[in-house]
Amino acid sequence: MVIAAFLLNTLLLLITLINFALLRRPTKARAIKESVAILLPVRNEAENIERILNELLAQENLKNFQIIVINDNSEDKTAVIASEFKSPQITLLNAPAPQPGWIGKVSALDFGLNQISNAHSDYIISIDADVSFKPDAISRAIATAQDLNLDFISPYPRQIAFTWTERLIQPLLQWSWMSTVLLRGAEKIPMKSTVICNGQFLVMKTQSLIQSGGFATVSQYVLDDIELGRAFVRAGFRGVVIDGSELAATRMYSSFAEIKSGYGKSLHRAFGGVIGALFVTLFMVLSAIIPLLYSLSGNFLALAGLAAIIATRMLSAYSSSSRIRDCFLHPISALLFLYLLYYSWSHRSQVQWKGRTI
Repeated sequence: MVIAAFLLNTLLLLITLINFALLRRPTKARAIKESVAILLPVRNEAENIERILNELLAQENLKNFQIIVINDNSEDKTAVIASEFKSPQITLLNAPAPQPGWIGKVSALDFGLNQISNAHSDYIISIDADVSFKPDAISRAIATAQDLNLDFISPYPRQIAFTWTERLIQPLLQWSWMSTVLLRGAEKIPMKSTVICNGQFLVMKTQSLIQSGGFATVSQYVLDDIELGRAFVRAGFRGVVIDGSELAATRMYSSFAEIKSGYGKSLHRAFGGVIGALFVTLFMVLSAIIPLLYSLSGNFLALAGLAAIIATRMLSAYSSSSRIRDCFLHPISALLFLYLLYYSWSHRSQVQWKGRTI
């Protein structure tokens, strides 16, 4: 078992080293002449709406852009605050209640896309309200997609974490793909199994999105961003995740209760069912728990395996400007992740998100 853990972690380290060296990063800023539509679905985002709209209005190098705020039946003052912006670049839409079986955010995005379908737009940018954007974020993201001749790109925002549980869990998001997917290979030879897509900040060619079936193709998926990327691949289009830490940042959760709620709604659907969840459990135990336990007795291979998996975390953290010292707690992160996976499965029939049952 120790040998298997050592070999696995050596492989993960090799993949991480390759990705660290070859990870796509944003190109330099330049003027974007193409028309851009920014879709901002919001539900109960009163704390974020003013900031995000000001950041979007301040975007540089965009010659022709519009901001479509899609109010998804907010129960707070989100719509009121948004309506106070009088910029001609902002359009506020009030989305109807989600269709039966549809996820609320996806339904709102689909409504927004349909409302602007008659107005030509070269690029669709889908973003979340809790993401903070640098002034050149969107123009650099589009320029990168153009330089790489890609139909979609996913600039991965820097994940801000303050509390201990945030610091233990949130870095696993980027680490999970940095250590397991050869990104350049996934870019050159797209496959559904290697799609990395983050709906927090997603850049898409409008025609490619429409030809892929639009947001309607992912109407019932909690992990709509990953499934949307797979829809692109099925339609023959190409895309890739890039380092977005220079462009955007987000603090997804601010407490362990929010972490449980957020991961509780999605983890049981993230790995394709029970077999996938068991495989991920084995993966985390073999790569993180076994090396720690056997290293306590001085086993050299276990120590080497533990060092290798921590090194993967350090490379991932460095590439995203995250805390390096937290990487040494990776076995604890793995245990906490497994708890969240169990929690998600045990509560899968009673998942609530923003006041809705999913």
